[in-house]
Amino acid sequence: MKITNLETIPGKTIIKHLGLVQGSSVRAKHAGRDLLSSIKNLFGGELTSYTELLQESREEAMQRMIQQAEAANANAILNVRFSTSSITQGAAEIYVYGTAVVLE
Repeated sequence: MKITNLETIPGKTIIKHLGLVQGSSVRAKHAGRDLLSSIKNLFGGELTSYTELLQESREEAMQRMIQQAEAANANAILNVRFSTSSITQGAAEIYVYGTAVVLE
């Protein structure tokens, strides 16, 4: 599966447009991680536990989008975008979407 944030892949022709595909993941903070991150937040620096949490969430959302594209018999997803939103205090959603196509 080819995945890009471009509207097309240079040298390839879109032969079929299959529509929007998407995936999302909602993750909540871990109480232990939250306590350690609060302490680190006082002194500054990267909150690596949250960076890891968001990376896992992005990967899960991407896999869900890819599964949806494969079910539609796509061989590429174009114009991929990510969005993040707060669902509730301590939980965030990662949403990824793109256009499923068949390339020649």
